[in-house]
Amino acid sequence: MKKHIPQRMCIGCGTQKDKRELLRVVRNKEGEISLDATGKKPGRGAYLCPCPDCLKKAQKARRLEKALSAQISPEVYESLLQEMAAHGE
Repeated sequence: MKKHIPQRMCIGCGTQKDKRELLRVVRNKEGEISLDATGKKPGRGAYLCPCPDCLKKAQKARRLEKALSAQISPEVYESLLQEMAAHGE
């Protein structure tokens, strides 16, 4: 019997993928936004493909702000891009 693998949608490109293939962006109770490498941090989360293009698409369409119910400054997007690059190496 196959084990069920949870599926999530990338808010950048809209493709449905296995949860483990995507990166989770989380907003905690204090309003801080960061990448969640473990997928277990508490808070409101949204999923992105590990490529910078999806983050840029989500930023342009303001999908990340809508998904996390928060205003996101350009500095936060820049730090997410840097975290993504570090995570990908």
